[in-house]
Amino acid sequence: MSHDPRLILLDPRDNVLVARVRLKAGETIETGSGPAALDRDIALAHKIARRAIAAGEKILKYGAPIGVATEAIAPAAHVHVHNMRSDYTPTYHLEDERKAGASA
Repeated sequence: MSHDPRLILLDPRDNVLVARVRLKAGETIETGSGPAALDRDIALAHKIARRAIAAGEKILKYGAPIGVATEAIAPAAHVHVHNMRSDYTPTYHLEDERKAGASA
């Protein structure tokens, strides 16, 4: 991958990059699958697709799945709640499950 100093690849298995700086719509970035223009502003620390990601495909960050794409995502597209569903389970849900198990 050509190194774009504005982006971080946390793990070679990842299909997303992390913005090290705020990026503006129209800027060209190097995703690893070629240069691509951003279609929207990207906030600091937000995810950008490293390559095309199919609907239903796992989003990988730190080499681990963090969610699933809810629609097809183009290279250099912003990856966030509008096009992915998180695999995160809030701890209050886990606590509710523990309490329910204790009373059963």
